[in-house]
This record gives sequence, C-alpha cells and structure tokens, in this order.
Amino acid sequence: MWDEIALAGAGTYALAAMTYVFALRGEVQYDSLKQYLRKGWPIIAPMNCLLYAVSQRRARGAILDVADFPELAPLRDNWETIREEALALHRAEHLEATSRPDSAAYYDIGFRTFYKYGWRKFYLNWYGRTQPSAERLCPKTVALIRELPSVNGAMFSMLPVGGQLTRHSDPAACSLRYHLGLSTPNNDACFINIDGRDYSWRDGQALIFDETHLHFARNDAGSDRLILMCDIDRPVSLIGWPINAFYRWLMGATLVPNMAGDRRGMANRIFAGIAPQLQRAKALKRTNRSAYRLLKYTINGTLLLLVALIAWGLLQLFSGVLGLG
Repeated sequence: MWDEIALAGAGTYALAAMTYVFALRGEVQYDSLKQYLRKGWPIIAPMNCLLYAVSQRRARGAILDVADFPELAPLRDNWETIREEALALHRAEHLEATSRPDSAAYYDIGFRTFYKYGWRKFYLNWYGRTQPSAERLCPKTVALIRELPSVNGAMFSMLPVGGQLTRHSDPAACSLRYHLGLSTPNNDACFINIDGRDYSWRDGQALIFDETHLHFARNDAGSDRLILMCDIDRPVSLIGWPINAFYRWLMGATLVPNMAGDRRGMANRIFAGIAPQLQRAKALKRTNRSAYRLLKYTINGTLLLLVALIAWGLLQLFSGVLGLG
C-alpha cells in the first residue's frame, strides 16, 4: 500500500514540476507545449524543482547579485590577465577551429547547435577535468580557476559580429552561469536577454544568472564579444547535495576536447561516434520521410527513456533518504 502511495505521490509531483516550469516559472515561458516538450527537457524538471526549492536565497531569481558571490572576486580582479590569454587564443584562431568539422571539438553534445549562428568556444575545464591544451595555452587562467572550488566548468566564449544564440534554457540546474566581460563591444547592441531582461556586457564586469531560465543573445554591434563563461556550483542546502552530485557526474561525461590530445567525456565519445551516421541518415528526410521519422523517434525515444530511468532512480533514492518510500 505504501509503495502505491509513494508511486502516486512521485507521479503527481513530477507532473506538477513539469507544469510549473512550463507555465509558471519566471516572467517568460515557452511559446507552446510542443516547444517545451522538444527543447525544455521536461523529464528532468522534477530534479530541477527540488534544487530550486532548496537553493540558498542568493541563488534565487533569474539575474543574481554578483556581490552575493564574493568567492569569485579573484576572476574580476584578474580580468586583464585572463583577457590577454583569451585574445591570444583568438588571434591564433583556436576558438574558430573548434567549430570546424575536422576538429576534435566539433562534436559537442551540449553546445554544437550554436555553431551555425557564429558562436565559438574553448574549454578550460569542465566538471572535474582540465584540458591539457588549456594548461598549455592558458596557464594563468587555469591556475586562477583551480583556486576556486565553486567553479564547475569554464570556457572562453566568443560571439562574433552578427552572431546570435537562439532562445533556450540549459537543462541541468546544478550550476549557475557566470559571465566576465573580457573584450566586448561595450555597447547595448551586444546583449543577452534573460527571462525578458536585457544585459549588455562590459569589459571587466561580471554577470551571474540562472541559465535554466529562458535566455538568448545577439551581437549587433561592430566588434566581437569575448568573455569568460563559467558554471558555478548552485548553493543549496544539504538535501540538494545528492542531486547536485549526480548532475555534476552527468555533466562531466559531456567533456569536449579543444584539439587532439585533449580528454573527451563518455557521452561525447558516444556522440562523436554516432553523429556522422546521424548526419548521413538525414539524407532519408529527402528520399524517405517515413523511414527518417521512424529512425528519429526511435533514437530520441531511447535517449528520453534512459534519462527517465536515471531521473526515476534518483527520485526513488531521494524519497528513501527522506523516508517517504
């Protein structure tokens, strides 16, 4: 009997969490249920909502107060040193190289879809792993980040003139997003919109926001935008630690190399193996749409089932910890 009650309660909570994220969270929501189901990762809304509920006060809201995160001050204090290494990468075209199909960095399961809009990046570290190329080419920045345990991941991010990031929300709520302006247009025509509010980058200035809110970015100014982008550990109470730890492990599997000789996470190793075949399979869309749809839904359904099983297992673990099961 208690098992049935626990199961019904977990199902009700999961549905309520998905509904909250779709229709109630923030000032801006998805345009349609179809868009949310396609792009919003509703299957992990229950875990995310648990993290929202147990987040510390300083981590609640779309755009957060940088002053509430004094542990990150060393990044702002050394922004010019960081900029020198970032600009050296840019001049050597190492950021641009990551978006080329012949690059080891091309198959990026988390960010690859932004390449076609001009966005470029260079990983420094990512959820427990520092790339050898970053240690070699950006030693000062890597050394600074190593002294900041709350930084889960860091990269240089470049948005060229005319570039954009389409509206999206990042799936995992274990981190907050930190932007530090390095070489920016210092112009309101280059901006990010977070939950309906515009923010324009400035050299040496920082921004912290919750990337699970809907956001998009555009660079309509006259020069490129280069920033340091970090994932900062979401400050939560003790109850949220198991979920945060699981998310960090999952994100670590998406590690992407910058160039040959760098490390690659398990998820991206799999993605790099199947992505070329998926590209070829898209030819079916022109010659046999029925077969293409069957293949597409089979792959997507398998991935969703895997995520659902993991999410369900974590919810069961969470319920057991609280003595609900």
